[in-house]
Amino acid sequence: MSRRALLAAVGVLSALAACGADDTSRPDEPAQDATTEDPMTERLTYGDDPSQFADLRRPDGASRGVVVVIHGGFWKAEYDASLGVPLAKDLTDRGWTTLNVEYRRVGNGGGFPATFDDVHAAIEALADADVDTSTVVTLGHSAGGHLATWAAARGRFEPWPTTVPVTHVVSQAGVVDLTAAYDQQLGTGAVEALMGSAPDSPDYELADPARHVPLEVPAWMVHAPDDDVVPISQSRDYVAAARTAGADAELVEVEGGHFGVIDVESTAWADIVAVLDSIA
Repeated sequence: MSRRALLAAVGVLSALAACGADDTSRPDEPAQDATTEDPMTERLTYGDDPSQFADLRRPDGASRGVVVVIHGGFWKAEYDASLGVPLAKDLTDRGWTTLNVEYRRVGNGGGFPATFDDVHAAIEALADADVDTSTVVTLGHSAGGHLATWAAARGRFEPWPTTVPVTHVVSQAGVVDLTAAYDQQLGTGAVEALMGSAPDSPDYELADPARHVPLEVPAWMVHAPDDDVVPISQSRDYVAAARTAGADAELVEVEGGHFGVIDVESTAWADIVAVLDSIA
């Protein structure tokens, strides 16, 4: 995708985020068509639903590890895995094996726990994909940042027995505190739509990364101070709590608002690449 096309798409997404678009306004098919057109992509299906797939790309030569790309969009059905394609392609060109994950979302069968079950199953599918899983980085934007951070702790909980653990987390403007996001009404009530309940529900103990501190793996929270969709306080507060608890967590402040972190030509993306370079 060219920079011009990506920035045009970002403008559309910004408008949708601002107006609280209807969850079912677009069908779920475009992401599947967009990814399967690429002959370098190997599709892994982990269920019968059309959204239960992840696209695997392998680099030329030895792999540096696996980056699991998890797209955002406030867990809503009108946002899909096509958002992760430019990131996955760029990282594969840099020597990483990438897994671009699609999952059921609010409006097409998702919510708690289905969305979480899907991300777990997609990562577990790597066990049967002839991939070295000694390094598995979850990289997620916005709601995907929530799921990327959640995935590192999922093995603690009975519903998600883990054979492919996450070794590093990179959250891009992530919603990493569901309780605060619920209170702030981020995404026009997106957390309540995802969870189907308020934060006093025990389900939040399973779903909210802020309640999983400390993680046992390093985590980078990449966020722009001028983000007007997900406030940087989400990342700042998470890192402060994680460090107080003894975790290895770092806040990486970048430029470019909410969407700069998914523009592979941006300085924010260069900062993310630098984080990944520090891993392998």
